[in-house]
Amino acid sequence: MDPVVPLPAAAPVRTRSGHYSFWRLLREGLRGQRGWRPAWVKAAPRPRYKVVIVGGGGHGLATAYYLAREFGITDVAVLEKGPIGLGNVGRNTTIVRSNYFQPPNIRFYEYSLRLWESFEQQLNFNAMVSQRGTLNLFHTEAQRDLFTRRANQMRLLGVDAEPVTREGVRALVPLVDLDNGRYPVLGGFLQPRGGTVRHDAVAWGYARGASERGVDIIEQCEVTGLRRADGRITGVETARGFIGADTVCLAVAGFSSRLAAMADVRLPIETHVLQAWVSEAIKPVLDVVLTYGAGHFYVSQSDKGGLVFGGAIDGYNTYAQRGTLPMAEEVAAAAVTLLPGLARLQVLRQWGGIMDMSMDGSPIISRTPVAGLVLNGGWCYGGFKAIPAGGMTTAHLIATGNPHPLAAHLGLERFAAGRTLDERGVGPFPYAH
Repeated sequence: MDPVVPLPAAAPVRTRSGHYSFWRLLREGLRGQRGWRPAWVKAAPRPRYKVVIVGGGGHGLATAYYLAREFGITDVAVLEKGPIGLGNVGRNTTIVRSNYFQPPNIRFYEYSLRLWESFEQQLNFNAMVSQRGTLNLFHTEAQRDLFTRRANQMRLLGVDAEPVTREGVRALVPLVDLDNGRYPVLGGFLQPRGGTVRHDAVAWGYARGASERGVDIIEQCEVTGLRRADGRITGVETARGFIGADTVCLAVAGFSSRLAAMADVRLPIETHVLQAWVSEAIKPVLDVVLTYGAGHFYVSQSDKGGLVFGGAIDGYNTYAQRGTLPMAEEVAAAAVTLLPGLARLQVLRQWGGIMDMSMDGSPIISRTPVAGLVLNGGWCYGGFKAIPAGGMTTAHLIATGNPHPLAAHLGLERFAAGRTLDERGVGPFPYAH
């Protein structure tokens, strides 16, 4: 087993918005809420930066934060084409976990989960981190064997995983129809430390932390081109003018291929849409994150009472942030098969986010053939849960020029060398991952 990489230590903070605490909340309430300051500075672009990060979502903001906090690199700009928090980081099902199968991926996502556990204390920001547990159900003996292999692999690497009997499933989720006619539930595996985190608060927390350390957060600044000279990146063309940079990092999720193409780099990525839904608010009925092994369905209950759920990607390639009725029907069928009581609920809203699906189902944190151009992408379904580790390891790559030990297997060169990390074992078909 590889040695555990230590969690980052605290660094001095240049405070701008002030320390958040119960006492400050009480004081501001008594003062008429007049003492609050903006969480981050809405900066105007400067002509040049040491590092420009394209994408103000979770991974881009986390990369900027850890560059400043861990490596003292504050000459950084984060460019976001719209407001902070309205991209994929603000439109997802908020699940965090590390119950993977491939050992390198287990280590990576476990590191991310450990960073989630200290996220609120480190950033002094309430992100509603809720380690309520993630319960994966199985429905056949073959699935039991597969889940047992995964759980044993996790245990060998020091990660929590517990078997759950049918009776245990009923105790955890009384609404489940164990003997449904489609796929009866035989049991499950629980990762007690898995759970949920409020998605938009993650963006706000990292933006605040990065801004306090001197990073420029530049909103309404769409990148329209990448400028190169002598095989090296020299900066980005934006809607607000050219911005020079020594290093440009792309952290734009489903738009990775489009941005990389601006530098004539072709990525082993396809873009697909992933839908999610939220129901009307009801009293607490679901204390865990629940996934259905017989269909791609997952559900949790938010703090506001709504059930947040999703399914598989729509199989076609698209950059449109909207889904299709057939996938909605498939998810609804899985939902009412597993939890018949959901048929009585109304769906309040639906949304779609675009996923950059890699050829092997594992992400890419890597240098590219263009010197100075770094990629953080290919996250498939795993982007949100990986934000802390993705930001930390991308910052390490930018600052040191070398891959972080926990992300050394995620380089682009693995595709040319045939060292792909096929998490699901379905081959080079992005839609299947």
